[in-house]
Amino acid sequence: MRYFYVMQKIARFMMSKKFIPVILVLTGASLFVAFKTQGKIGNDDNPKSKYTKVLRIVGNYLEEGHYSPKKIDDAFSLTVFNKFTADLDDEKSIFLKSDIDSLAKIYSNRIDDEIHGSELQSFFGINEVYIKRRDESFKLIDDLLKKPFEFNTDEAVQLDREKLDYPKNEAERRDLWRKSVKYNVLSKFADLQDDREKSKGNKDFVYKADSTLEREAREFVRKKMERTIANKKTHETAEEDFSTFVNAITLSMDPHTDYFPPVAKRQFDEEISGRFYGIGAQLKDDDGKIKIATLIPGMPAILSGNIAVDDEIIKIGEGKNEPVDIAGYAVTDAVKLIRGAQKGSEVRLTIKKADGTIKVVSLLRDEVRLEDTYAKSAVINGEHKVGYIYLPEFYQDFQNPNGPRCSNDVAKEIEKLKAENVEGIIIDLRGNGGGSLSEVVKMAGLFIEDGPIVQVKGRDEKATVLRDRDKNVLYTGPLTVMVDEFSASASEIFAAAIQDYKRGIIIGSSSTYGKGTVQRNIPLVPESDNPLLANKNTEDLGALKLTLQKFYRINGGATQLKGVTPDIVLPDRLEYLKLREKDNAAALPWDEISKADYQTWQGSVGNDAVISQTYDQINKGSVFSKIKANIDWLGVNTSKPFSLNITKYRQEEKQIKDAYKQLDELSKLSKDMNVKNTNADAEAINAEKDKTEKNKAWLKRIGGDIYIDETVKVINNMIMQKATAKNN
Repeated sequence: MRYFYVMQKIARFMMSKKFIPVILVLTGASLFVAFKTQGKIGNDDNPKSKYTKVLRIVGNYLEEGHYSPKKIDDAFSLTVFNKFTADLDDEKSIFLKSDIDSLAKIYSNRIDDEIHGSELQSFFGINEVYIKRRDESFKLIDDLLKKPFEFNTDEAVQLDREKLDYPKNEAERRDLWRKSVKYNVLSKFADLQDDREKSKGNKDFVYKADSTLEREAREFVRKKMERTIANKKTHETAEEDFSTFVNAITLSMDPHTDYFPPVAKRQFDEEISGRFYGIGAQLKDDDGKIKIATLIPGMPAILSGNIAVDDEIIKIGEGKNEPVDIAGYAVTDAVKLIRGAQKGSEVRLTIKKADGTIKVVSLLRDEVRLEDTYAKSAVINGEHKVGYIYLPEFYQDFQNPNGPRCSNDVAKEIEKLKAENVEGIIIDLRGNGGGSLSEVVKMAGLFIEDGPIVQVKGRDEKATVLRDRDKNVLYTGPLTVMVDEFSASASEIFAAAIQDYKRGIIIGSSSTYGKGTVQRNIPLVPESDNPLLANKNTEDLGALKLTLQKFYRINGGATQLKGVTPDIVLPDRLEYLKLREKDNAAALPWDEISKADYQTWQGSVGNDAVISQTYDQINKGSVFSKIKANIDWLGVNTSKPFSLNITKYRQEEKQIKDAYKQLDELSKLSKDMNVKNTNADAEAINAEKDKTEKNKAWLKRIGGDIYIDETVKVINNMIMQKATAKNN
């Protein structure tokens, strides 16, 4: 249904001759067609030509394909200009105000013309000034760390740079960096003083004067900043900065339309499929060096016999291509180079052994499953036996029809819990950012009889209702769904459907994230190329994750912007950070359409009474009110300027640490719940030693979670209401 709808929609409003290749690409993209993702934007000796091509294709896709495109005019150009400069210099510590003003006069109303075919100048002009100012700032840092700081002056630094403008001149910029560097040194200096105090009674204690500790603090910060600078220079190539520029355009259209340069698309596919091809090694940062942290048994790295824990990786090469020197790379970027798009593809690592010898090791990638992204369950024993299912993503391996699918896996976990005779089930979707639309429809169908789950509406189209067509219900008992402000997209569809059917009770923070839009991944294909005939010689320009549709609940309201408001709201410790969709100025608006035809769950009698009863219990207790008070305090005080006077600094740090400590204590139970694996899982876990400790930690985390404990209480009330209704 979904794929037919997308094809039909595209055919109706994208029939211009220049856009025919896009129609073909979009049709394939709805199935997440794989394409090569290695390398940079291209091998063209003339990057300006390549960048111009990318810009025009992206602009074409946005105007012709986006669900609700903003007009690409001078006003849009100004928005892009402001976003690009802010993305380059998010701390407002590199550009001068005069730079921004002069660049704005030249380029702020030009970017729309460049998208439509004018010569590309804005990116190069802005980026040139940025690189010049960035390198000046790096020299400033080195200069500032040569002289000792004193921490008795009564001055402060504002670390929330959104509250300030760009520095007016070089003197103001230098002072801004001085305060920022001083704050970092002060933080380390205070830690070293504390360590000295704690170590006074030790046998080998050697007293160090404050002047020595200050010097050590500066040296620590210098090394840290050297690594940061090296990493920044490594990343901020023309290709990387151009990707930032294109994303300033796409993300000004809406927060979820992203440009992926070729190497980044693969990582996205890995996250949604729950698997990737690699060598089976975990990496770590050891004082700026990328080293082997652990090796996975049975995988290529350990089987080679040439790689050991603590080996340093110097270079990474793809097949016979020139290897990349990874000095200054972050671990995540080294991992991207090691992972590959295909099983059996070659990666060559240049390794430095502990004895200093250098060797090149050739490895063929194999499949590595991301098991932490899969559904898993446990049993919580207490007043009643309650099943708990954790689902971090709505995953589906689009490349492999026999690969993992969350609906199948959740069904298996439900069967395990039913075998344990649980009386209620909790589905934990906290932090679940979404995933496959078809999987969320199937998963909702496990809990209801056949009926609509979500409405999907395209540009200038009537809404299509996606339905569960299976009359069978796998689980009919009491159900709660846990959400938070990071539960997004597919998570919100599931929670909304359960809420609209009154099938269960939703519990969590004041609202979910509010991402109610649908994206598709579209390879960027030049107009002259037919994507269906693309081969290894086809130019790889990256991909666009384009917003094509919008989600609506079966009650007619969009999940966009507002998200889902839980039936029972609990204060969340990250609430004050304001990271939801509604906090992004580029977000698409909320609206509503006609409701779908559906019947509420007949077994929901008593849910309203449970909700009222739960609020009575929460109001009588003081834990959640204390959590909210701490959250509100942190929201105000963590955005204030921080003192650079050590006495005041210590007072402020103590207040903040005490607030976080109290939050940690309040969020933990005085006595852990009794949490066990299902019998079906216990035997398999105990048979693999490497899983045992990880499993123990997971069970302990569940057992001590105050939010899960409160949800168990809700389930207990639901069980009691069900029993009362049955007796009556």
